[in-house]
Amino acid sequence: MSVKFQDYYEILGANRNASEDEIKRAYRKLARKYHPDVNKDKGAEDKFKQINEAHEVLKDPEKRKLYDQLGPDWQAGQDFKPPPGWENVHFEFGGPGAEAFDFGGGFSDFFEMLFGGRMGGGGRASARQGSWVLRGQDHEAEIEIDLESAYHGVTRTLTLQGHEIDPQGQVHPKVQNIQVKIPPGVTDGTRIRLAGKGGEGMGGGPPGDLYLKVHIEPHPRFTLDGHNLQVEVPIAPWEAALGATVQVVTMDGAVNLKIPPGSQSGQKLRLRGKGFPKKGGERGDLIARLKIVVPKNLTAREKELFAEMAKVSSFKARKG
Repeated sequence: MSVKFQDYYEILGANRNASEDEIKRAYRKLARKYHPDVNKDKGAEDKFKQINEAHEVLKDPEKRKLYDQLGPDWQAGQDFKPPPGWENVHFEFGGPGAEAFDFGGGFSDFFEMLFGGRMGGGGRASARQGSWVLRGQDHEAEIEIDLESAYHGVTRTLTLQGHEIDPQGQVHPKVQNIQVKIPPGVTDGTRIRLAGKGGEGMGGGPPGDLYLKVHIEPHPRFTLDGHNLQVEVPIAPWEAALGATVQVVTMDGAVNLKIPPGSQSGQKLRLRGKGFPKKGGERGDLIARLKIVVPKNLTAREKELFAEMAKVSSFKARKG
């Protein structure tokens, strides 16, 4: 028996090397475009079935691996016969947590020939015969906070503008305010998952999630590097040469820092446990970067002392 080959990658508009996330994004974009609750055009329902069939295969690493063994040279619509031994392949479909759909007419003959399975048996749509159930789309948003808020943690109110679909399939704008708790020690670029705060589901499906990407505003004093903080510490030439104890500002107040004799400009000293909080109660470090600063305006006595040091010192700043 021969059937028409189904190019699942072409159906989803995805590259054969597409990642799982790229497959998922392509699927969800098309699923919403052709969902029967939204698209009443002739042929939309058949297109929707094709999209879900393609996703059912390509989202699963094992099914996708077997499908890819057919090779990249097939084109949609060509007559196809599975290779010998393929009849022994069997997969279960649906199941708890799956994005299940009741197609009302099953998968294509191509799908049936390759995988020999149908949706149902535990899928969410099988509990409501004749309905279409689709999980809501995951959304992403960005939020900017200052360094102090990132260090101590903060709760912010986030206003989201989206849309919702009524029972008649009409799209309406929707504005919602949600409380976002940002934990202490969050670093720049961290993504916080807010379960159920994404797009509305269709046909009674659950909502998607909201992923909040945190950006930390530049600070006039500190630079954040992972969970470590960096701070510049100006010191006088005599402090660098003779050594000294100076005060350094941290996120929790000033602490004493011992400058060893002979310190150089740009040298880094580590204050352990004075950086950003980590999971488990630990903290990163504070890296103090020394910067030797020279007074611009010298008194007469200061000039005498510097001139005397220049005469008696054997130090040479430049070789040769």
